Amino acid sequence: MFGICYYPEQCLPAQWPADARMMAELGLKYVRIAEFSWSRLEPTDGELDFAWLDTVIDTLAAQGLEVVIGTPTATPPKWLIDKWPEVLAVDPHTGRSRGFGSRRHYDFSSTRYWLESERITGELARRYGSHDAVVGWQTDNELGCHDTTVSASSRARDAFRKWCKKHYCTIDALNAVWGNVFWSMEYRDFDEIELPVGTVTEPNPAHSLAFRRFSSDQAIAYHQRMTEIIRDHAPEKFVTHNFIPMNETGFDNWSLAETLDFASYDNYPLGRTDIQFAGLPAEQFRRYMRTGHPDFATYYHDQTRGLSGGGFWIMEQQPGPVNWAPNNPRPAPGMIRFWTLEAFAHGADCVCFFRWRQAAFAQEQMHAGLLRPDNSKSEAWAQVAQSIAEVESLACLAYTAHVAHVAIITDAQGQWVTDIERQSEAYDFNTVQLSYYRALRELGLDVDFISSQSDFSPYKMIVAPCLPIVDADFVERIQTAEAVFIFGPRAGSKTADFSHPVNLAPGLLQDILPLQILSVETLRADCPELLHWNNQQYDSTIWREEVECKGGEVLARYDDGKAAVIADGRFIYLATLTDQQFLKEFFASRCIGLGIPVINWGEDIRIRRRGNLVFAFNYSEQTRKLTLPENTRFLLGEINLKPRDVAVWTELDQTP
Repeated sequence: MFGICYYPEQCLPAQWPADARMMAELGLKYVRIAEFSWSRLEPTDGELDFAWLDTVIDTLAAQGLEVVIGTPTATPPKWLIDKWPEVLAVDPHTGRSRGFGSRRHYDFSSTRYWLESERITGELARRYGSHDAVVGWQTDNELGCHDTTVSASSRARDAFRKWCKKHYCTIDALNAVWGNVFWSMEYRDFDEIELPVGTVTEPNPAHSLAFRRFSSDQAIAYHQRMTEIIRDHAPEKFVTHNFIPMNETGFDNWSLAETLDFASYDNYPLGRTDIQFAGLPAEQFRRYMRTGHPDFATYYHDQTRGLSGGGFWIMEQQPGPVNWAPNNPRPAPGMIRFWTLEAFAHGADCVCFFRWRQAAFAQEQMHAGLLRPDNSKSEAWAQVAQSIAEVESLACLAYTAHVAHVAIITDAQGQWVTDIERQSEAYDFNTVQLSYYRALRELGLDVDFISSQSDFSPYKMIVAPCLPIVDADFVERIQTAEAVFIFGPRAGSKTADFSHPVNLAPGLLQDILPLQILSVETLRADCPELLHWNNQQYDSTIWREEVECKGGEVLARYDDGKAAVIADGRFIYLATLTDQQFLKEFFASRCIGLGIPVINWGEDIRIRRRGNLVFAFNYSEQTRKLTLPENTRFLLGEINLKPRDVAVWTELDQTP
């Protein structure tokens, strides 16, 4: 299934019929509309105008297209801001109110904004909830984007005080678990608590973590209320949200996704690659400048599939140069089609392209669309047409993405803890987690993302790159699971309120890991030391822990002979960050021991299975010959996989 993001309010009504006809002729099925249209839906307070939207929906429906309505709460209009300026969030870094003139300028702690959001969402849901052409709803737009989950407003402060009282009951209990005796930070009453912003040096980390949790809860509660309103009036229609990368939202994505029918993701491989890999030397970055990194788009596809518990949507797919990254190159020829097939391979049920027509004005006028501003077809058009034909011929939607043998545990708290307590300027939660994912994917493995509350039974190997806070229930469940668990450094290193465990790290995990972390050192990224494993040398870098072993087997050692990787039965602990080569070889050895087949066709080839279909993606500029039996039945491409091309074949009875 395919769709498009359409902004009829940004073009002349005379264009709507021709647009709808061209969408249908191209083979699109879904059209997302209205998520930024509040000022047209309600030009003045209380004066609603749905006539234009009625016409748009009828025009699209006349061509057999189905509509997804986005609630317009990401862009409150000027009259609303003027009437109730308290709905504006306050930047926690500057202390200034966020201004009108772009988007996401609202505060999750504003009671008034909740009321206004409930009102406009309710008006839309009542009018279109039973409309035959409206098949689904998107809540808001990219919640948390532009660092907007956290607000330092007086409304947030007052709500945070209430949150603290609810969670800690007494001020003495809060003082105790936060360790407020340090630096004379003790409070006499909950009404004395300020937000952890604007301090001379770093604020109390327990205070900061509590504020992150509170801010997450506010965003989730707001979103849940909007979802409830939609379901009240559109019970037969799906509800989704278009997530940005999990590490950028500022809230617990697992909790927010619980009220959705499925999760969606906005996929911009080049923009994201330009940001994530900005520090690479030009000679290394150039190879992925026009393709995106082989593991970066799929890293988020697999996370979104995890949030969905199955099929997901790409609600926005990059169709050409974007406008928001530091640098915005044109995709290499064929990459729009390449990324589209890649999304379906990783479990997508629908890909919607952003956007239909490139805007001729305002902030996104440099962002490509399927049509240029003069209505001529962009270079993406032919690739979209090809993708639609190929996905239909492969019957992708007849196959579900099967459960992988390997999973990665991820959670918001891991990121919050490592953001708050940096300790090393080179330690970045997302980079660490991505390095584990990259190593697994280079081995030809499918990877699922799960939460610490997920069912562990489907998996043979579960990896937790950074899980500093664990609870007793988690430890009990991994003890009764059958999978091999591999923990990265920092696992179990903090209590729920950001203190050292009384028995030292890894805290509660000492029930399964016979070791203690005596101290931690962090190194410059360009000053690694040695790690010895399997008679080979690798890098031990950035984060290094001193371990006292009380049992188990030492698998790898530092250069001074001390333990760096320890195993005890099904449980393995890595006490250091290391290089990609070690991760790849170490994971391969574990997989082979567990009977999990691995494939290594080079660092720029990726494999993904969807049901009986096997996809291979060649990110390199060279033709690569795939090592497959001669009787392989190719459905797309061939055994000599061309540069930046895709091959698809049916699953074989034997492992390649």
